[in-house]
Amino acid sequence: MYDKCDNKLPQGWVECQLGEVFEIVTGKTPPKKYPEYFNGDIPFVKPGDLDKEIYITQTEGDSLTVEGLKYAPNLPKNTVLVSCIGNLGKKAILGIIGSCNQQINAIIPNSYIENKYTYFYIDKIVPWLEANASATTVKILNKGKFEQAPFILPPLNEQKRIVEKIESEFAKIDEGLEHLKNAKEQIKQYRQSVLKSAFDGKLYKTSEWLNTVFENIIDVNPKTDIPTIDLKNLVSFLPMPSVYAETNKYDEELIQYEKVKKGYTKFQNQDVLFAKITPCMENGKTCIVNNLQFGVGFGSTEFHVLRSLGKILPEFIFYFVVQKSFRKQAQNVMTGAVGQRRVPADYLKNIKINLPTLEEQKRIVEEIKKRFTVADEVEKVVEDNIEKAKQLKQSILKKAFEGRLVPQDPTDEPATKLLEKIKQERKENDRK
Repeated sequence: MYDKCDNKLPQGWVECQLGEVFEIVTGKTPPKKYPEYFNGDIPFVKPGDLDKEIYITQTEGDSLTVEGLKYAPNLPKNTVLVSCIGNLGKKAILGIIGSCNQQINAIIPNSYIENKYTYFYIDKIVPWLEANASATTVKILNKGKFEQAPFILPPLNEQKRIVEKIESEFAKIDEGLEHLKNAKEQIKQYRQSVLKSAFDGKLYKTSEWLNTVFENIIDVNPKTDIPTIDLKNLVSFLPMPSVYAETNKYDEELIQYEKVKKGYTKFQNQDVLFAKITPCMENGKTCIVNNLQFGVGFGSTEFHVLRSLGKILPEFIFYFVVQKSFRKQAQNVMTGAVGQRRVPADYLKNIKINLPTLEEQKRIVEEIKKRFTVADEVEKVVEDNIEKAKQLKQSILKKAFEGRLVPQDPTDEPATKLLEKIKQERKENDRK
């Protein structure tokens, strides 16, 4: 038996199951050994394609040929696609005939239910999907369980009124969100302009700066002396995902020394870690490490380690390499195959820099931090408002599926009649 909703439904509405009102199809991936199945004009949707736009007409990855649809499901236009593995409830609507892989359940459209109503409704049942998924490392909801998900069915005319009202309200919110996203981008640009001014000598400069190269003031990928550590002791470990982009923040992990003693990058307190591989380098994954267990740490081999030789502050190094202009230049000299391109260590050693005195470096770093603090406060307000906008959307959807968003019309054909028609039509189709 499916779970009933707590709220009392409006007159003329009915609660049923997805599988009662829709044909559900799980996707399938054609074998890669048949190249004639791929690189056609038919979109082949994967979870990564979902939740970007409401309608999908093309995909960034694989696409199928007509031959490919002999293996993968042939899904009609207006099919609602829902992720059923991992991040459950991601969704989209097929804007043309298409197909999907096995990580997606496809809700085949029918003439009694507005496809956009179904699309918006998926957000309501995400908690149900998560609660009823298999309890494995990765959440999985098979077709049989997905068919049991509760579905609230209003009269068809009311479905149309609900969709129209949701779209109208969402359009207003999205307009505000666009302004907020633009504001967030402007804050990022402001930080970069602060850094440019800092290294151009416009924030603080009282003396001539020394023109030099990194290798004269920075040890690139230095040898790190490791103290005596018991193999079972926990040490600091930083995989690449633990380092945040552009923020000088990271999440330290603790791991037994014997597991990272060999095969990892070694570093010590006050070292600057600089991601050398694409796309982490372009994204600005870099940080200054501190408070490491035993004063040393271990991390991804895709980090370059930059250690001050005493004439440059670690903070000055960090702000210099986190500049977007610096990363853009480094991107142009990356070597290696596509997807595995890296910044060579020799390139870093020969980077030119105008170096102030240590005292001026301190004043410049203080000024950068002061201006960044103001930017952070503004950004926090922007992010809070973005979150409020998202919550407002959820509030609108909640009202919609409780029958409180638009007025009911007593002349509408009740949903019980719709349900009877759907069941009758499906019986007739099964006989064919």
